[in-house]
Amino acid sequence: MEQTFAPFARPLYVMTKPVGAVCNLACDYCYYLEKVNLYKNAASKYVMSDELLERFIKEYIQSQTMPQVLFTWHGGETLMRPLSFYKRAVELQKRYANGRTIDNCIQTNGTLLTDEWCEFFRQNNWLVGISIDGPQEFHDEYRKNKQGRPSFVKVMRGIELLNKHGVEWNAMAVVNDYNADYPLDFYHFFKELNCHYIQFAPIVERISRHADGRYLATPLQEGDRLADFSVSPEQWGNFLCTIFDEWVRNDVGTYFIQLFDSTLANWVGEQPGVCSMAKTCGHAGVMEFNGDVYTCDHFVFPEFKLGNIYEKTLVEMMYSERQMKFGQMKQDSLPGQCRACEYLFACNGECPKNRFMHTETGEPGLNYLCKGYYKFFEHVAPYMDFMKKELLAQRPPANVMEAIRNGEL
Repeated sequence: MEQTFAPFARPLYVMTKPVGAVCNLACDYCYYLEKVNLYKNAASKYVMSDELLERFIKEYIQSQTMPQVLFTWHGGETLMRPLSFYKRAVELQKRYANGRTIDNCIQTNGTLLTDEWCEFFRQNNWLVGISIDGPQEFHDEYRKNKQGRPSFVKVMRGIELLNKHGVEWNAMAVVNDYNADYPLDFYHFFKELNCHYIQFAPIVERISRHADGRYLATPLQEGDRLADFSVSPEQWGNFLCTIFDEWVRNDVGTYFIQLFDSTLANWVGEQPGVCSMAKTCGHAGVMEFNGDVYTCDHFVFPEFKLGNIYEKTLVEMMYSERQMKFGQMKQDSLPGQCRACEYLFACNGECPKNRFMHTETGEPGLNYLCKGYYKFFEHVAPYMDFMKKELLAQRPPANVMEAIRNGEL
């Protein structure tokens, strides 16, 4: 039997998917919709049972070594479970909390939000992540429902309801081949929405047909065709640099862009807030509606399944030798070009799922987005150096804006 342990250095973290991959939208670029093919014969029709909900909540809380416990509800579309399901979850969290502080965040496309949902989120202090890809023209290019109709108007109605009820929310925006060429339109849209916490996620997928109906390549496959909606490395670099130039002059300390914050964290030598920029990964597992646990949300493939909560404990799976190796692989599999790069400390090779290119010497394992990230890090280096100096002197990094105005940078 594999040796397991509960380390005290970090919390155990497992996202859960109460409806699996089921969604009311059919976004062209979604990496998760096809996962329904893994569970075609599921007796429960992609619905998490009350028994499993209780088992997960009890075990998840008891597995923690920290006083704060974060539950993350993910999809598919999470709101396709009734509100009663989440009210039950809150009851169970209170029952098993045993003095711990419980926090919840939920990711949704926002189209199913109602006054009742929003009041529940406000009363229970849930953080809501909204998937929205910028202004209507950009958003509706790929984010459509199953009838091919656009979703932007419904998402905006959902955001209005969140604001009406005073619910804390942030934006998760996918950067693709279409919207990447309009970075300022993109950024200004979120500022006009008064959205102060923004996550930009570059979409990179490859096409590879599987016998069970899935069509996306597994992360470690080589040689498959790039999906048309994927952002190019050049687009990604230009996108980040353009937004950064506005942010660093006007918005530091007011608007928080996850990638910029994580870059500064790496510059200072702190743990970044996003796993893709960390030295190792594997700390964030995912549990499907039936209790299957996988290494990572982007590695929900049969070969990366760790087990099932009915057969193994979360600690056994998340701290197994197999999961430890998976996490360490992020660092150990870096090609020589990355190891010699002056910005390795800043990107750490980014997400392993995007490492399907070859280096200049023909070595495998180079990140597809490498050129874009390199351009970004090279561009932001003097500003990051300044903000690092301010932080180490216990001064606010926002001082960078005045330094730019004074011609110091």
